[in-house]
Amino acid sequence: MDEFNDLADRYIAVWNETDAAKRQALIASTFTADTHFLDPIQEGSGRDGIEALVAGVQERFPGLRFRRAGAADGFRDRVRFRWELAPEGGEAFVEGTDFGTIADGRLAAVTGFFDRLPAA
Repeated sequence: MDEFNDLADRYIAVWNETDAAKRQALIASTFTADTHFLDPIQEGSGRDGIEALVAGVQERFPGLRFRRAGAADGFRDRVRFRWELAPEGGEAFVEGTDFGTIADGRLAAVTGFFDRLPAA
């Protein structure tokens, strides 16, 4: 299970890294070159697509950080984990569950679901 937690933690670190050069290095170590990401409000392909999605989320939610909620769960080439978006040390603003496909220790695809969104 450590390998699944490690991958989930690297994924979370990508979304939290504000330095573009460091984030690109994290993306390269976490996602395959042909990766694909999909959730109910956004979609991106390749490492450049992941970079654009992360930059957009950071711009929209400045000061908020992602954190893993509980242990990652996985088998074979599949992983799932819960996450929260919150102010540092604060209450979660958004909660979700992501499902990933793994190739060579990296995420080849991620499908995200929102478990809790703020009231309109």
